[in-house]
Amino acid sequence: MNPPRPNPAARAAELRVRIEDANYRYHVLDEPDIADIEYDRLMRELEALEAEYPELATPDSPTQRVGAAPSSAFAKVRHDIPMLSLANAFSDEEVEDFVRRIVERVDDADPLFSVEPKFDGLAISLRYEDGVFVRGATRGDGEEGEDVSANLRTIKAIPLRLRGTGWPAVLEVRGEVYMPRAGFEAYNEKARASDGAIKPLINPRNAAAGSLRQLDPRITAQRPLAFYAYALGAVQGGELPSSHSEVLRTLRGWGFPVSELVSTARGARGCLDYYRGIGERRDALPFDIDGVVYKLDDLDAQRELGFVGRTPRWAIAHKFPAQEQQTVVEAIIVNIGRTGAATPAAKLVPVFVGGVTVTNATLHNADQVARLDVRVGDTVIVRRAGDVIPEVVRVVPELRPAHARPWRMPSHCPICGSDIVREEGEAVARCTGELTCAAQRTQAVFHFASRRAMDIDGLGERYIEDLGDLGYLRSVADLYALGLDDLLEMKRRADERDGTTPETVKAGKVATKWAENLIEAIAKSRHTTLARFLYALGIAHVGESTAKVLATWFGDLERVRHLPWPILKLVPDIGGEVARAIDAFFQQPGNQQVIDDLLARGVEVTDAHPPSPKLARQLTPANVLAQAEIPKLTAKRAEQLGAAFDSIEAVIAADADALVGAGLPAETASALRDYVDDAAGRALLERCAVALARLQEAAPAAANAKEGALEGQTVVLTGTLAALTRDDAKAKLEALGAKVAGSVSKKTSFVVAGTEAGSKLDKARELGIEVWDEQRLLAFLAKHAER
Repeated sequence: MNPPRPNPAARAAELRVRIEDANYRYHVLDEPDIADIEYDRLMRELEALEAEYPELATPDSPTQRVGAAPSSAFAKVRHDIPMLSLANAFSDEEVEDFVRRIVERVDDADPLFSVEPKFDGLAISLRYEDGVFVRGATRGDGEEGEDVSANLRTIKAIPLRLRGTGWPAVLEVRGEVYMPRAGFEAYNEKARASDGAIKPLINPRNAAAGSLRQLDPRITAQRPLAFYAYALGAVQGGELPSSHSEVLRTLRGWGFPVSELVSTARGARGCLDYYRGIGERRDALPFDIDGVVYKLDDLDAQRELGFVGRTPRWAIAHKFPAQEQQTVVEAIIVNIGRTGAATPAAKLVPVFVGGVTVTNATLHNADQVARLDVRVGDTVIVRRAGDVIPEVVRVVPELRPAHARPWRMPSHCPICGSDIVREEGEAVARCTGELTCAAQRTQAVFHFASRRAMDIDGLGERYIEDLGDLGYLRSVADLYALGLDDLLEMKRRADERDGTTPETVKAGKVATKWAENLIEAIAKSRHTTLARFLYALGIAHVGESTAKVLATWFGDLERVRHLPWPILKLVPDIGGEVARAIDAFFQQPGNQQVIDDLLARGVEVTDAHPPSPKLARQLTPANVLAQAEIPKLTAKRAEQLGAAFDSIEAVIAADADALVGAGLPAETASALRDYVDDAAGRALLERCAVALARLQEAAPAAANAKEGALEGQTVVLTGTLAALTRDDAKAKLEALGAKVAGSVSKKTSFVVAGTEAGSKLDKARELGIEVWDEQRLLAFLAKHAER
């Protein structure tokens, strides 16, 4: 007999308490008590309950942290009590004067101060009514800020419902939203590996401010933001402690994170001792700070002292010395990253900044160099904050030498000599020698060996790095020249280099099973499909889907590797940016040599076939000319050329009069002649002519072939299939011409539902879309197996 189902409302309440307690322990106490997988399970259960019973959803539910729909603008919020700024002190004497003025005004010769780090983030206020978060706003101009409540809800360190008891009916808590250094670096590492899909963040402070001002809270939810409380704003009802330090302890008990670095200090000497202690720890802290703050601890004394202008008399910010220095640029070099990103850097006359001697500083990208107008010989201001890479902040123009000239990104990679290309709309330029550039070797081999590429099980990043560093691996092709002895010797040399001796070696034995398995996996990968091989090459913008399209339409590696980009654009799913990236990759002699080496060492593409019938119908001079993006040459004008000339070679040879005679307006004919007379334009059209002829030769057999049985149809898979993996089913459907989508819509042709099918099946039934079970799918695939 099944146990009774718990009351949904009671279970939802129980889950909310458990999840928020986990958030409190993780983000406030730094004492997590459940594993991430268990936290995710509880969250999914609560999400499912609230989806099934919408009336159970509450404003303070943890599910509200995922991010709401985008907003068109931020509403203005007027602060009940202004969020005013602090006066700054930059010397011990200024701090001593600040303390002396307080002593003169209050009846205390040795006042107690609450002392805390000055966080380098974005000041915000949080309003709670009856213990529930209702609104959050930025500081703005101090009098009026912006309502960023939806974004603040995504920050797990901010409680949506207060813990404990005794809180006022209305409580406004003020603090700082910041981005921890580790989160900042992890986010940027992911951005650098995304090939431009994610834009790197400039620094943690700007990242925090920019994240909170995203109109789409779902973007904010993806940012690693944190929060520290440090003060109160408006309060209505309830009693609070009489000192600032006790207020912070109370806030911590109500669920707010308060920095462990917050303390108290007596008089000027105590404040300055705290300042020096925090300064010594500054670089090791997990977040950025730019000073410390001293606040008179006695709240009654604070009210007695009041304000002068827009700053309190009872608090001051003691700023750290600027981590900036002046030096001279000796050279501008280009560093090539693991993904091919070409990053300019300044070689500097050595200068002591932020506790270390700096000889290099990043310039981020060519746009940054141009914006700053940094030149070799310039005197520049360099900044360093903590462990962040030093950067050039600005140029001192009045000290520029007469011989200084503007810098330009080099056209070739300093590592491998391949072209450096910057795509339209991209901030980052990249080396196109993906397969030959030593700087990209580890990333290239790791991707090549990944499961959805060549699937070389057991070839991890550490082995790849050691094989490259010790001279066994210059490119992916060298994988297929490795023998068992090479792997064992590599491991021995790597252990010797690292000063480590495995226990098996100490016992007089050498472990070989790992090497034998790896050699077997490499051998197994020699036989692959064209789609996998193309994806494995790591061509920019060519993911699995694009690789499959190339394989389906062109059918043969020899064809694909020699195609100019206008012909690649004949494929509907490939636009100009992707086509140019593919062409640029194959234009590099080094990449072509690696492919030759792979084929010579036994790598075989097993599924070559004639071009697709759909491609065969596109193979006309007019279509190719229309895709070449020749100035003023529209698709209609290209059709006129196709009707008048029987080949691209004939168009190249035609003079302006002949082109006008073919029906082109005089200005179009002139633009076409200018294009052909330019060496680069002529070379591209000549390549197109050769490739078109070769494809036309291969196409007749395909022209009369039947199209795939599912050509033009969209299929969705849901649930678990018994006889096929999801990947196998997808591959077989795509081989028949189907597009396999991840979600159900009105455009879906049919849904294949296995066991435990979920919301996609419900959606299909709701839309009246045909549903196949697994048996029907298997029967259909068997019927069309000869394709």
